[in-house]
Amino acid sequence: MGGRIEQDSLGPLEVPSGALYGIQTERALQNFPISGQGPHPDLVWATVIVKKAAALANLRTGRLAEELARAIVSAADEILGEGRWLDQFVVDRFQAGAGTSHNMNANELLANRANELLGGSRGSYRPVHPNDHVNMSQSSNDAFPTMTRLALLRGWERSRTALILLAGTLAAKEVEFSQAVKPGRTHLQDAVPIRLGQEFGAYRATVHKAIAAVDYASAELKRMNLGATAVGTGMNATAEYRKEVVAELRELTGWDLAAPADYFQVTQSADDFVRFSGAIRALAVELAKLADDLRLLSSGPRFGLGDVRLPAVQPGSSIMPGKVNPVMAEMLDMVCFQVIGNDLAVSLAGMHGQLDLNVFVPLIANLLPTSLGLLDNAVRAFAERCVAGISADPVRLADSVRRDIALATALAPLVGYEKAAAVAKRAAQEGITVREAALAEGILDAPTIDRALDLGRLTEPGLA
Repeated sequence: MGGRIEQDSLGPLEVPSGALYGIQTERALQNFPISGQGPHPDLVWATVIVKKAAALANLRTGRLAEELARAIVSAADEILGEGRWLDQFVVDRFQAGAGTSHNMNANELLANRANELLGGSRGSYRPVHPNDHVNMSQSSNDAFPTMTRLALLRGWERSRTALILLAGTLAAKEVEFSQAVKPGRTHLQDAVPIRLGQEFGAYRATVHKAIAAVDYASAELKRMNLGATAVGTGMNATAEYRKEVVAELRELTGWDLAAPADYFQVTQSADDFVRFSGAIRALAVELAKLADDLRLLSSGPRFGLGDVRLPAVQPGSSIMPGKVNPVMAEMLDMVCFQVIGNDLAVSLAGMHGQLDLNVFVPLIANLLPTSLGLLDNAVRAFAERCVAGISADPVRLADSVRRDIALATALAPLVGYEKAAAVAKRAAQEGITVREAALAEGILDAPTIDRALDLGRLTEPGLA
């Protein structure tokens, strides 16, 4: 396709003639052939939103001529509304600090397309210039963190919907299994009875609690520091612009966005990202616990716990015919492990942002949207292809709990701990039930024992 020669402060460089990006993007392509991955789609969306909002705010304050502003907005709308030019966001996820390369990728792309719409040519940067017009009133230091915040808010909206789906699926199982009594288990040992529905109710409550925690952390991401420019002072941006650009972002996203209380703090610190990442990590911890519980509860099917049956979604072995594995729970575990690992990297990025700017936000802009995307996909698949199809065998559960030695706990308020322990010991040694052992010990009459060992009552507060 040939190329065109562009010039910057470092000298001339050839750029592919068909590229909407320009020389600074081309330098980034040469400097950072690292992961082979371009920016996350949510970051691309957020980037174009920021550039559109900035153009409208600069138009409103009178700094940007209407013809130029409308051309930039039209170019942005081609991306946002039509999905055009997405292949022109090409800078690797691992790039220079502060996101300057990604920011210039967007500036050059929108400038070139705006000039085309105005009858100009790519690479001319007349009348629309990447820095002078598309980047007006901005620095990479305030634009890129704002893009990251918007990307995370968008990603969380989707992941939150998936988690609500999971919570609803668990709630349905809570109702379905509400009368199924089974042995509880603590320390991986038999414990007093519990209803299977109560276990699933706890899972449902845990998911709702985790959602609330991430909601709380995400609220801080709504502080937009556009207008801080390089170090928080707002140099080259007017006070009026600061107000207008946040208002434009609110209008474009529909979110309750606001300016920060302190532009310097938001520019220096990545604490909002770190806290949000921590809430996502805590969510992943709980989801992994749920996945592991279901793997244990479904273990067997003949020689494990076998409390529940997970739906068979694929053969489990290339050598053992008929084997079925808990593959959806295993998948969710692996996603959670990755999310937890990403959180560590986000913490390190937050820790090492020195002085007046955290230059490692590009790593955060890579990892956190990736974590949210993984959780979105994994949670939906887990809810639909695993939890929704879980079944239980009430007869097997009833037989298991009938043979549960921990049932002797119910006798302790009637006969004392020592005599109840003797019943439990005899049941274990002779391989008989607690009821049979209690009768053999002669500590209570049969009707009293039967009332004390009523399984349904044992799963509610109260005494025998």
